Amino acid sequence: MSTKNKPKVIKDYDKLNEETLEQIKLVYPKGFREHLITFTGKGGEKRKGLPFETEEKYYLIRMTVEEAIFVIAEDDDYDDNGNLKPKVQSKLAVKYDDEDFLDEYNDNEDNDLGNNGDISIDDLNEDVVDESSINEDYK
Repeated sequence: MSTKNKPKVIKDYDKLNEETLEQIKLVYPKGFREHLITFTGKGGEKRKGLPFETEEKYYLIRMTVEEAIFVIAEDDDYDDNGNLKPKVQSKLAVKYDDEDFLDEYNDNEDNDLGNNGDISIDDLNEDVVDESSINEDYK
């Protein structure tokens, strides 16, 4: 199923269930900040979100750059450099080994989930905004 045919869900990071949070760690083992994209929210305001795709839905997980940094800094599964600890990554990889959508839809430069070329973060570069050029209201 292509992204175009999936429901698009915008959700706050702290509202996600534990299973989804663990899967996101596999997709973004080096943190979220570099993968945030800008989207237009209700009322036309610019927002930031982390893309994550399952077989059923395309998520934009709403978070600011500051929240992306804070979440990783406070999560014991990440080391002091903001990288998912190898033991945690191995454990989660085994736990979610049967989830093909992780490989199929969520490949990026930070992970080794596959390289099918369908969608990459590079394809979204035009949507990525340099945080230093954003008005403080949009962060």
